[in-house]
Amino acid sequence: MNKQTNTYLGVTFNVIGSALFAAMFAYASLLGEIGSQEVYGWRILFTIPLLTIFILSNGYWPQVQDIVSRLFRERYFLLTRLLSSFLIGIQLWLFMWGPVNGYGLAVSLGYFIMPITMVAVGWVAFKDKLSRFQKLACLFAVVGVLNQLAISQTLSWPTLVVCLGYPIYFWLRHKTGTNHIGGIWFDMLLSLPFSVYFIVNGGHVLYTLPTSYNALWLVFGLGIISALALAFQSLSAPHLNLSLFGLLVYVEPVMLVLVAILLGETIAPAEWPTYIAIWLAVIVLIAEGYVSLKRRPRTVK
Repeated sequence: MNKQTNTYLGVTFNVIGSALFAAMFAYASLLGEIGSQEVYGWRILFTIPLLTIFILSNGYWPQVQDIVSRLFRERYFLLTRLLSSFLIGIQLWLFMWGPVNGYGLAVSLGYFIMPITMVAVGWVAFKDKLSRFQKLACLFAVVGVLNQLAISQTLSWPTLVVCLGYPIYFWLRHKTGTNHIGGIWFDMLLSLPFSVYFIVNGGHVLYTLPTSYNALWLVFGLGIISALALAFQSLSAPHLNLSLFGLLVYVEPVMLVLVAILLGETIAPAEWPTYIAIWLAVIVLIAEGYVSLKRRPRTVK
């Protein structure tokens, strides 16, 4: 498979993953009675076995085996795995915690700024080259971010955790050769003890089990969506350089906005320039994919 085909496949997987994350955002409205930390715990607990089935059925288990063998061969590899697990764990927790604790806007702003910081990391750390389409998309994105900063005026800690934490996490995955679905599976496995603690400490689902399985089925559904979203996002990463991967992250917050509108929220007039600029950035990326596909040599039958 040639490089252009790989890039097209990576973009497709990434967009599907973003759509599933948006679905999870909407699904969270059904879990109002369960605390955000307990929801995070159940999400991890159900995601791991479902992701395991996905990995085994698609032949990705050797990636996990390679990570385990490297733990015994490389001196500091375990430390990088613990750091990687912490970095993704706090992001997964913050995604569920922020909206129900008054930090939804701060978390969303972090997602808007994060692709710019990822492009910077890709350009500095990996010498990624941006195409003219990508430069134009980046310009639109910067305009949108600047408008959002002008509205918000300040950056809170959840915003900084998202926009700085994710680039460091993806940089670490690239640097340690774990930029694949086996890597995300192992990161989540290391966070399993914390998820069990949150489940037991929250206790809502366990408390209702003797009389009803409704809450259990709800968190199980969350686990299915989460596993599929992470799977598609992880499958896209090896086909994309860090800069393009960072720009594609804009698809998710745009979809989250659409979900929020469907749930009854409205966009303030001052925020429209931000969303218009982001949409233009996404359209430019779609145009690049279309042009790349048209330029691909046709197979002679």
